[in-house]
Amino acid sequence: MSVTSLAALAAIIDHTILRPDATEADVERFCAEAMQWNFAAVCVNPLHVPRAAAALRGSAVKACSVVGFPLGATPTELKRRELEWVLAEGATEVDMVIAIGTLKSVGAGPIGDEVGVLKTACGPVPLKVILETSLLTDEEIVAASLAAKRAGADFVKTSTAFTQKGATVEAVALMRRTVGPEMGVKASGGIRSFAEAMAMVEAGANRIGTSRGVALMREAHFGT
Repeated sequence: MSVTSLAALAAIIDHTILRPDATEADVERFCAEAMQWNFAAVCVNPLHVPRAAAALRGSAVKACSVVGFPLGATPTELKRRELEWVLAEGATEVDMVIAIGTLKSVGAGPIGDEVGVLKTACGPVPLKVILETSLLTDEEIVAASLAAKRAGADFVKTSTAFTQKGATVEAVALMRRTVGPEMGVKASGGIRSFAEAMAMVEAGANRIGTSRGVALMREAHFGT
């Protein structure tokens, strides 16, 4: 993928505010910024979905929320209920975390099953599957990516940004090679500069998750 304009860059940014001390005012500000810059989405914790959905109503910016976040160590049934709740409250995209320990214990089969359950519950709403690539081997990244693709997910995503290491160019490139050109790949975690975002795009990402969306746009525009 290539980004040839500021508008094209803005259109792939998920303006992300998932820190535990985020206030209602913070969420309102991120929504206002996202609409000002025409970002793809604002990503918030479930508690903030009603506020974000209301703030973004009437705009092209999606209200995105997370499920099983940040550990993924939640039974599928509870993830499904959480997903149904955020959808009912106005979420129009969902990022879920896989059960990493399950993947490592028994392989990718149960991961695909879980993604299938959640994608069925999502219907047409885009579902992104967070792999937490820093905790996985290359073989596990490939297996989980393929399982998510077969189950109908819309994106595979690198990380939550809550572990010791976020997105890497190598992981993004591996995910893109694995899922092919037709599926989304979201790079998220530790992307703090325009240069880092562009490196992820060059590696194959077509969505960027970052809490520094405005800073990236200003850097792209003004060079600082």
